[in-house]
Amino acid sequence: MSRLAAGVVLVTACEPPLGEDPPAAAGPPAARHDITRGEDVGMTATAFMSVSLDPPLVLVSLRNGSRMDDLLDEQPLWGVSVLSESQRHIAGRFAMKGRISDRLLFDDIAYTRGEYSYAPLVGGALATLECRTEQRVVAGDHTLVIGRVLTASLPSGSGGPLAYFRGKYRQLG
Repeated sequence: MSRLAAGVVLVTACEPPLGEDPPAAAGPPAARHDITRGEDVGMTATAFMSVSLDPPLVLVSLRNGSRMDDLLDEQPLWGVSVLSESQRHIAGRFAMKGRISDRLLFDDIAYTRGEYSYAPLVGGALATLECRTEQRVVAGDHTLVIGRVLTASLPSGSGGPLAYFRGKYRQLG
């Protein structure tokens, strides 16, 4: 599969503090559970795609037992930032094995908070989405998480996408 070029995204979520339940659904910000004190979690993904326009659905593939898989099994709200070619360092940082705390990884990255998910959405990304998990499908050693798109924005209109091909990050063109 290394010969199949793929776009690169950062999947993010806010883990509720210990002892607190995650939000049950994506309602208006005032109606949802307060997750503003939780820990930010991020993961680089290349297995991400659009599934449906009506309703708007996307899919991300997560390794079973990964921190993001465990979190999205309990926390239904998450964000996606479609990374630009100038954001290779972000992709690499969140793809590292045995990395330091996710909290430290976000320290010098410009981001805003999702209105519904409170997930970090990377500044300068080509597009950002907020999603609510609709379905989880176990497929071998991965879980396919299908999410309904709650919000979509285009924070940056310039630059090309970051791609992944033959084990390396690449630029198109």
